[in-house]
Amino acid sequence: MLTHFPVRAQVFHSGALCGITEFTDQGEGGQLHLVKAGVLDAIHSGQPALHVAEPSLLLYPRPFARRFVTDTQHGAELACAHLHFEGGAANPVAGALPDVVCLPLNTLDRADQVLALLFDEAFGDNCGRREVVDRLFEIVLIQVLRHLMETRHIHSGLLAGMSHPKLRKALVAMHEQPAQEWSLEALAQIAGMSRSIFASTFRATVGTTTGAYLQAWRVRLVQKALLQGQQLKMIAGQVGYGSEAALSRAFKAQCGVAPREWRQTRNAAHA
Repeated sequence: MLTHFPVRAQVFHSGALCGITEFTDQGEGGQLHLVKAGVLDAIHSGQPALHVAEPSLLLYPRPFARRFVTDTQHGAELACAHLHFEGGAANPVAGALPDVVCLPLNTLDRADQVLALLFDEAFGDNCGRREVVDRLFEIVLIQVLRHLMETRHIHSGLLAGMSHPKLRKALVAMHEQPAQEWSLEALAQIAGMSRSIFASTFRATVGTTTGAYLQAWRVRLVQKALLQGQQLKMIAGQVGYGSEAALSRAFKAQCGVAPREWRQTRNAAHA
């Protein structure tokens, strides 16, 4: 999944935050905040405030207005990074996450050494520290995703499916071989389940049918290829459509516009 739709981190703060710090919901991408020490209240409009009183992380996969409130004298020590999910709103990883994830750092298995190195680099002045910290933030994000799946923290959608010991086998098969003509029977066999139980479990867990999921996954891959400048006739065979016309029909059914129109709109928005 992260091979097709990678995430890139870019550190933008390391040090103390004192008083009130505002974050808007403008732009694209998300942010990951690692609270090394201190007490912090994260206030979100329309939601209960989060009180952070131990080393913790706050993950915002999408732009989300919020206010961090800390002691005006002592503040809190944080390392913060912007997260760029390739594909933006269409990125399946970002789309599968809730608006905010708050976790104590000590709940992340096998993350102690990574976090210690990240904080050492973030608060130090070593040569190349920003590049090192960026990569370490990306590793921490992967560990967060693992934690959410292993603890069944997400109850529906892609990550819930990936956390299921049998459904994940079918999901991985569709991700790795999108051009395959996957039947319900074939996916059920990969998952080691009966056809009926697989179909009902998949829908209840992931929130859609296997056919709808596969089409959505293929369209995401088409969007990525379009932004890379590939031609429709070349993309069609890569994602399992027999012709450019078939791809266009599926794309329009999913996105409401034809592929070329979608690409023109996206390119204009980023011009």
